[in-house]
Amino acid sequence: MENFILYEEIGRGNRSVVYKGRRKGSIHFVAIICSDKSKRPELTNHVRLAHDIKHDNVVSFYEWYETSNHLWLVVEMCTGGSLAALVAQDECLSEEVVREFSIDLMKGLKYIHDSGIVVSDLTPAKILLDGPGTLKYSNFCLAKAQGESLEEFFSLVMAEEMGVGDSKENIISPQNIKNRIKDVALAGSPVYCAPEVLRGADTSVCSDLWALGCILYEMFTGKPPFVSESMTGLVDLILNEGPPPLRQKEPAFSKPSPEFENLVMGLLQKDPVKRLSWDPLLSHPFWREAFSETYITLEKAQDDVSPMSSLHLAPVSSQTTKKAKPAPADPASPNLSKSFTLDNVIEFRPKSALDIDTRETIFLLSSRPTPRTSNTARETEGKGSEIQESSVMVEEQGDMSACIKPLLYTDSDFTVTPIMDNPKILKTSPVRFDPKTLCVPAHSAERLSCLNSEDWSQFLQQVCGVLESVDRAGSANATAPRTKLNLLCYLCTVCNHRETATRLIHSPLFPVLVQQMRHAPNWDIRSKVMRVIGLMASHCTELRDNVPVTEAVAMFTELIRENFRSSKLKQCLIPPLGELLYLIATQEEKKERPGGLWVVPAAAYTVLMRCLREGEELVVNHMAAKTIENVCSRESQYAQGFITAEVGPALWYLFTHSTVDALRVSAISALCKITRQSAGAFQSVIDKVGLPSILSCLVSGISRVQQHMLTMFAAMLASGVHSHRLVQDRDFVMKIIRSLESPSSVIRAKAFLVLLQVLMNNREMLLLCCNSRLVMYIERDVRKATPGKEQQSSNEYLSNCLTLLIRHTVHELPAILDDILSVLGSIVGRKHPSPTQSRQLKQSLPMMAVVLHLLTSQIFRPQVVTEAFLIKFGKLLNHITSIDSNETSLGSAIGQAASEELIRNTLSAVEAISQHPALLSLYHCTVVDLIAPPLASLAFSKNVEWRIVSLRVLSEITLLLLSQDEVEERERDGGREREREWEGEGISSNTRLLTLISEALLPQYETLLLEPDPVPVYALKLLVSLTEHSSPISSTVYVGGSRLKGCVGIAVVLATNTGP
Repeated sequence: MENFILYEEIGRGNRSVVYKGRRKGSIHFVAIICSDKSKRPELTNHVRLAHDIKHDNVVSFYEWYETSNHLWLVVEMCTGGSLAALVAQDECLSEEVVREFSIDLMKGLKYIHDSGIVVSDLTPAKILLDGPGTLKYSNFCLAKAQGESLEEFFSLVMAEEMGVGDSKENIISPQNIKNRIKDVALAGSPVYCAPEVLRGADTSVCSDLWALGCILYEMFTGKPPFVSESMTGLVDLILNEGPPPLRQKEPAFSKPSPEFENLVMGLLQKDPVKRLSWDPLLSHPFWREAFSETYITLEKAQDDVSPMSSLHLAPVSSQTTKKAKPAPADPASPNLSKSFTLDNVIEFRPKSALDIDTRETIFLLSSRPTPRTSNTARETEGKGSEIQESSVMVEEQGDMSACIKPLLYTDSDFTVTPIMDNPKILKTSPVRFDPKTLCVPAHSAERLSCLNSEDWSQFLQQVCGVLESVDRAGSANATAPRTKLNLLCYLCTVCNHRETATRLIHSPLFPVLVQQMRHAPNWDIRSKVMRVIGLMASHCTELRDNVPVTEAVAMFTELIRENFRSSKLKQCLIPPLGELLYLIATQEEKKERPGGLWVVPAAAYTVLMRCLREGEELVVNHMAAKTIENVCSRESQYAQGFITAEVGPALWYLFTHSTVDALRVSAISALCKITRQSAGAFQSVIDKVGLPSILSCLVSGISRVQQHMLTMFAAMLASGVHSHRLVQDRDFVMKIIRSLESPSSVIRAKAFLVLLQVLMNNREMLLLCCNSRLVMYIERDVRKATPGKEQQSSNEYLSNCLTLLIRHTVHELPAILDDILSVLGSIVGRKHPSPTQSRQLKQSLPMMAVVLHLLTSQIFRPQVVTEAFLIKFGKLLNHITSIDSNETSLGSAIGQAASEELIRNTLSAVEAISQHPALLSLYHCTVVDLIAPPLASLAFSKNVEWRIVSLRVLSEITLLLLSQDEVEERERDGGREREREWEGEGISSNTRLLTLISEALLPQYETLLLEPDPVPVYALKLLVSLTEHSSPISSTVYVGGSRLKGCVGIAVVLATNTGP
């Protein structure tokens, strides 16, 4: 199964989001889609129709997968956005551009229809542009083969998903299926429905051509031919009214050519019989002969044979029970090569990743400092469940956990160093041999790897003959042991070469060496034999199934047991045994043979565990720990033998009691890798020594130790083992935050990952994190996380971890506001809140500080401030006015200081929003309707601080909105729903703002102007903004007999006298 790297989000739809992606190991960029499983019928339908379509004007489908929570599709990458977004940006297109785009649409739709497919739901939002500007059809979720019953196909998919049998009694209700298809279709594109479809007829080629006419009309004018505020009105227009004349706003393109008008009106004929069909459509003069005569001739020829002669998609109907035989392939025909009947729906299942231990690592997040939706994505959002608008968005904790697991370990966590000849364990003198007395040709390692079969066999015969000579000859002369030692020293030097070591371990020499471990005349020769075997294992790149590794492991185990009291002999025996175990673990992982190819006796694990115990020499401890570290770095069954109740505490003892840094690092690294296999190993250490002791080691000066410690905490939290205690421990959280000061980007990334899991399980810890400068650390590392030429992989890893933490924090903010609104709503009208309510208030209201931290952050603010957020914030401000006026008794429940802190944080948060004009402009209707009214009330608060902040924010809002010329235009395009909720439809937000100020502020404004400084200064600033942009207000203030005019004069004089 291929892996994919995910980059930035490029689109979002209903229950789905899309990212730019790349196939791992290639530079082929694709769009990777992650969709909710509730969309299985639609996506299965898309796959079965699109998987064989190969055309320049159709988005290519590559493959799809199923994981525990989502369906994933990999499709062609289109970077130009949708046609709907392009028309919305340009408002209208010239006739020449419409012709150029329409030719693409015609070619693609002709190919689709010739393939026997009806698109059924054709809209501009589902037509995409690639980089060069080619238009491509992207969505076949509601498409079908001509004459097919789409309802029956959907019922089959849903029945299979639910494990339903084939009996008609058990099949999903047909009415439910029809309603589902209708809901999906109407939710996205009712304005493009043909009249006959609205009357109840099935979609057809004719209805697709109607939709094509609507799209041509919209490209030229900027809006569809039929638009209404209600569904009933829209249906009435489509059925009974003709399309308005083709006109554009721009005078330069105001009038269409007669040919174009004739074409569009021919496609928009309400009677499908009178509507333009493919023949006259292709030969229409508007195309200026863009479609060749051959193309038209082919169309006629196909029509003459049979309307279904080119259809290899057999209709799905209750009578179809067998696969249709494929028709002969015509080289000029775009026919699909598959049949899609009732009994082969199962063929279109996605590739399953459900049984691979949550291998959602197929899709890995790539580096992006600040994940933001592109402009195209925002413009296409809400236009229906487009298949090209979907991908990996973390919405549930299960999804987040699936994204976290691939990030628990990095490549650096699996880096291993040799056990043999490791100078950090034991310094050994270099091995030398005497070529003059060598009994075999002294070939170099490179030469040995290149010997032909005959010379290689002869060389092996000589080597084996020398090693076995004493056994055959009985008592040999005195030079025999020296000759063997010289030969073994030679073999030690050539085994450092990978190809030679691999060739030797597969030769008859290996079993001879295994026998020599027992039968060699002395330990000098035996130790050299063990060294040769260890070096072979260390440098071997491949291991065949027939190599007697099991016998070798058993022999080493037996010799260690027999000589366990000899530390010197164990130092000879443990390294080659460790290299053999690591070799077979590596080969099992590489060959993906979970059953295991070689048998490792349980005694091997036992003797190595005994070597970890207190009282052994440090070198032996180190060798055993290094063996465990290397073997457990692999996803192999051979690592399971080390998972015992005593391994965790034993390794922790070595880490805490050793004075050798290399041994300490090996011990903690081995514990980290065992925790990967079983999180309970680390938990057993916590239970034995206590969390404070472990946290004291987290601030170790050795960066590798810090990295492994954070990795173990992250793995334990991800496993859910005893996580409740950790996520409640403030000391633990503070130690993790201190790790964010590390110079290592990997350590900081892992600290972010641990904090993310803490916050997933305990939202209240977000307050402690924010007060401990978490937001500052995030902003710092977002800037640093952009990958450069150096340390690119570590920066990418840091960016991935930051991305998840930022998303989770943004996702949590609405819930925090909901909690605050809920507890405040529960005490409205109560003079004395209950003890339970007081406890809830003390728990929830301090979280307002988190909202303030996020709104003052340039990373979080653009993602946090949405219309939904501002609506909730408006409700919160209403509660604040109630608290300020003592209508809500909050001080008696949480104290006056805490009550004032809530108001202060809330007003500071709204002030932070007001300092960013882009946000105010984007949501100006919501700001005017929901934010400004409570601020106007707070302007007359008894608290001077609240009055000043309210006037300052109102001044900022008024100055921006009243001076912005584009507000009115933007309202007409996007803010009508909000305006209709206001009394008197059609009143602009500017007018509503001025009305609010005139009715709520101006009658009492003179009291503000006569207040002590600095209240009059902010009141005057607001008044200046009002009088500059509103003649009625200016008249009210400056008319001759106005008391307000006098107060303004006094305030100006006082402000001038007290000014600098």
